[in-house]
Amino acid sequence: MIRIAVGLTFAAHGFNKFFGGGRIPGTGRWFDSIGMRPGRMQALLAASTEVVAGLLLAAGLLTSFAAAGVVAVMLVAACTVHRDGGFFVNGNGWEYNMILAAMAVGVAITGPGGLSVDHLLGSAPLFDSWWGLVIGLGGGLLAGIGLLLAFYRPTTPALA
Repeated sequence: MIRIAVGLTFAAHGFNKFFGGGRIPGTGRWFDSIGMRPGRMQALLAASTEVVAGLLLAAGLLTSFAAAGVVAVMLVAACTVHRDGGFFVNGNGWEYNMILAAMAVGVAITGPGGLSVDHLLGSAPLFDSWWGLVIGLGGGLLAGIGLLLAFYRPTTPALA
């Protein structure tokens, strides 16, 4: 249930970037405004990662790698949008980002369960436990930090 709930919630955020409100052009402008440049490319990357990683996690397919996608996107969101809001989400804090990432890593560690594509293919035990931790948390942190180092360019306020 956790794998499905987190995966579908994450995928819904990606679909919203593609089809909701401002779609990719509007989301791209927003990414530019928070310092993730170029904004359109970041919008496409974030939306695609959210949809693909979310659906993979929900299906229990390549579960640890899907968890890494969740961790990477949530790390970038926490550092760029929610960092100054404190912990609680009602103050625009990073609580939601941490919970989604932690649940995804938890699923990567414990495995996707018997009702998963990984289980049906016999690949579940190959990438859970310690490998789930390394791939889900380690890979996600490396990807998120890499994105921030390569593309996070916030504007500095003009000197008065």
